[in-house]
Amino acid sequence: MRGMYNQAIEDGKAHINPGAMMGKFNKKDPGSNDKKINPLTREETQILLDKAEKDLTHHYPLFLCAPRTGIREGELIALKGTDLDFTNRLIDVQRNLSRGKITLPKNGKTRKVDMSKLLASVLSDLLSRKRAAALRKEMEKPAGERRDAAEVVNDVMEDWLFTTPKCARLEPSNLRKVFSKLLTDAKLRRVRFHDLRHTFATTLIEQGESLAYIRDQLGHSSIKVTVDTYGHLVPGGNRQAVDKLDERVKVNEGKEAANA
Repeated sequence: MRGMYNQAIEDGKAHINPGAMMGKFNKKDPGSNDKKINPLTREETQILLDKAEKDLTHHYPLFLCAPRTGIREGELIALKGTDLDFTNRLIDVQRNLSRGKITLPKNGKTRKVDMSKLLASVLSDLLSRKRAAALRKEMEKPAGERRDAAEVVNDVMEDWLFTTPKCARLEPSNLRKVFSKLLTDAKLRRVRFHDLRHTFATTLIEQGESLAYIRDQLGHSSIKVTVDTYGHLVPGGNRQAVDKLDERVKVNEGKEAANA
């Protein structure tokens, strides 16, 4: 509608655009539920992961990666084997799936996210299984049609890290359905998949990590976004700051005597 009226104004057939204010009325209330965070507790996270490891073996690595890294849903889906650096235990987040298209991560910035020891072990095992399966499948071909092992392994590393059981790319809607069923089966309260990202951040805050570190891991555009979202969870932050004002400093007595 806005576009049609803008064209009419350019053609001299209209003087105002009644659609110009639509965005104002369609804006979400800053205090709406979409802005609220609903992270899992540490105990709930463990229950979720234990259930996934037991009943959803194929998806367990993804469900471990989400609350261990805070990587967004679309970024998780767009990860490839080549994005994993096991030597330095880093994940290179450089792509995002948005509306069916692969784009840069939110804010247009890539980032490197730390991997815990357990996560690195689980993802390394995942890739090992993928490589072994691909090589076995290649060996089923006639000898003259088999590709070189290095080429097969390279294809695995360039493929999506997390897939459906049929090795297709995950779709956000299907992933959410799997997650929803997992919550039900684990007898946990309803949360959004995005709340696993908040779970990562709030757990780090409980451990005393800085908001600056959390900002870098989450890929926020500025520290303000991190503070606005999680600052209220930092225990006693202001009290610690003012308490430092009470610390006594060593006074230069000689200088005091000279000024007496």
